[in-house]
Amino acid sequence: MTLVLEHVGKRVGDQMHIDDLSLELEPGSLTVLLGRTLSGKTTLMRLMAGLDRPTGGRVLVDGQDASRIPLRKRSVAMVYQQFINYPSLTVYENIASPLRVAGLSHKDIDARVRDQAGRLKIDAFLDRFPAELSGGQQQRVALARALVRDADLVLLDEPLVNLDYKLREALRDELADAFDTRHSIVVYASTDPWEALSLGGRTAVLHEGRLIQCDAANAAYSAPANVQVANVFSDPPMNLIRGAVADGRLSLGDAFSSMLPHTLRQLSPGGYRFGIRPEHLRISRQQRADAIHATVDVTEVSGSSTYTHFDVDGHPWVALENGVTNHALGEPVWLDFDPARLFVFSEGGDLVFSPESNLI
Repeated sequence: MTLVLEHVGKRVGDQMHIDDLSLELEPGSLTVLLGRTLSGKTTLMRLMAGLDRPTGGRVLVDGQDASRIPLRKRSVAMVYQQFINYPSLTVYENIASPLRVAGLSHKDIDARVRDQAGRLKIDAFLDRFPAELSGGQQQRVALARALVRDADLVLLDEPLVNLDYKLREALRDELADAFDTRHSIVVYASTDPWEALSLGGRTAVLHEGRLIQCDAANAAYSAPANVQVANVFSDPPMNLIRGAVADGRLSLGDAFSSMLPHTLRQLSPGGYRFGIRPEHLRISRQQRADAIHATVDVTEVSGSSTYTHFDVDGHPWVALENGVTNHALGEPVWLDFDPARLFVFSEGGDLVFSPESNLI
């Protein structure tokens, strides 16, 4: 099956949920829809599944307008954030339910249920009921029920968001392996850029219902097409500041000035927007002439990482440090970084130079 979206739009009342979006999906492909909450990911998946109809453009399945294909005749499986299982059925019967509806033989059903349960490591729980399982195990059951159908289109709407970190990592790896062996079109929605990078495939970045970049995951991360992609494809968001190149020097607002680094010498004189990833900032309590002076706004400790927030020349910045570090509210610090790691965007926000792909 091929799935093509041609200038698709979805308006609800006076609100545009999907705006003139075009996308082509081939069998055996994995596409991650990456975007923040309310960016249009779920709406787009519902349009792909045929649960909603577009108010503009067309959705084509194997070249045929999908609006003419009854929903019951579509080969679609979908998994949501919540663990949706039949509480009165055992794990075995939950996974087998779509196969029984399809009329498969008892032998085929048994073989496919046990194979899928083994792949997702729930084969030891086939005789249990969902209420007897942990949250992670329940979501594995929901995933197994969707994947066992071998549907042409598999839609996964943030299926791991309600699991703890370790469970998410383990199940993400298992899903990536499962996708590699399928001929289905797999579409996976996420707000997490690291999830997109881990799963691989293509990443379609959504912002306010618009598709702003569609590329291989690593390519979109290394060379974000614009400031919006850079912010979506970074957690926490990339630090941005307006600056200029003039007379062989680089200035970042009133916060920083230095000789133009070798990597940026091909830039024409003028104004730009510069970006630096949070993990590329180093915090020092020692006054430095070649660093940016800032004042600590707040420090957040998350697991084994520390996020420290600042105001830099009127722009909110954040530094990501490994380990637990305490910085007092209002403490003066100096932010050191390698100018060769700067991303450069035009005043309008389009990418001019990426230090990770050498676009110039």
